[in-house]
Amino acid sequence: MSKSDFVRLPRFVLLIAQIVIASLWMIHFGFFESFSGAQARLSSSEGGFSGMDISLSGLLRRHGLIVAFLVFLAGVALNADAFLTAGNILDVLRQVSITGMMALGVTFVVLTGRLDLSVGSLLTLLTVIVVDQHNSAGPFAAIVMTLGAGLAIGAFNGILVGFIGLNALIVTLAMLSFLQGLVLFYSGGSNVNIANAQDTWFAVFGRGDFLGIPVPVILFLLGALVAGLVLQFTTLGRRIYGVGGNETASIFSGIDARWTVFWTYVISGFTTGVAAIIMGSRVMGAQNTIGQGYELTVLAGVILGGTSLLGGSGSVWRTVLGISMLGFIQNGLLLLGFAYYVQWLVTWAVIIIAVWIDLGAKRGRIFA
Repeated sequence: MSKSDFVRLPRFVLLIAQIVIASLWMIHFGFFESFSGAQARLSSSEGGFSGMDISLSGLLRRHGLIVAFLVFLAGVALNADAFLTAGNILDVLRQVSITGMMALGVTFVVLTGRLDLSVGSLLTLLTVIVVDQHNSAGPFAAIVMTLGAGLAIGAFNGILVGFIGLNALIVTLAMLSFLQGLVLFYSGGSNVNIANAQDTWFAVFGRGDFLGIPVPVILFLLGALVAGLVLQFTTLGRRIYGVGGNETASIFSGIDARWTVFWTYVISGFTTGVAAIIMGSRVMGAQNTIGQGYELTVLAGVILGGTSLLGGSGSVWRTVLGISMLGFIQNGLLLLGFAYYVQWLVTWAVIIIAVWIDLGAKRGRIFA
């Protein structure tokens, strides 16, 4: 980091640091709990608001992520006029639509208490497939083959983790390495590009707009809507929460945890396939490392959104918020004139602090 980066540190960074330190101090010394005897409750003669808890600790525990996000938005907006313009917001949402689509599927996996670290390499492989097959078989066939490959690889992960019972971390790390090697074998080590980039309708998925809204953003939000409905209103969704919350109890309740875990990996493979279609359509080509590191960004967004790595707690919409936060953090730092690599340092700090404050608020202290 250059000296100019330190000189340009805006006042909001210091403000956020003070808020974080104050929050950790109050959690550690039980400040929030001191309000437990003086919680404000609204009531009316009809009893419409009777018993509503609006305590400070309850508010922070339920909506702390949103509050922190709003503070960040306000801080950057005061220092970068273009930050909250409609054009910049749509650009950020277009950028996060790919990682966001992947994160939707990974949320299903994490809710069962498992991990999927293979999605980055899977994105690379599927993007190479959709671009290469677009040239040889046409866009429609390429899309079908890409989604089919994503489903097949997701199913294979699901079999290894769900039915054979192998450790999810080891399986998906091994799959990450295998898929990266498969990419080089398939492509022969060379990059691939769409031959007729100016004449194909395939470009609409990554570059198109509908009523002024980028098509990738629409696909991402539609995917989030469908995923949210599946988790909240279907038997599979209830089983996913059950397996993640207490797998032993769910098995005794008649839930087949093996099939539940299996389908989460299938969903993860499918959403990564959709992300690959958006990626290939956006860049009209594919490099052999195009998805490198995406698995960490995706997992960071899921965690930042509040989905527990232990499973059983979280939601799709909080994942959408977490992924969006990462996108706006990176965009804000660039608008403020920081070097590109600074965003990774700040992203790391944001994730650690968010998890630390969340755990501290739940257990009432900042240290184990």
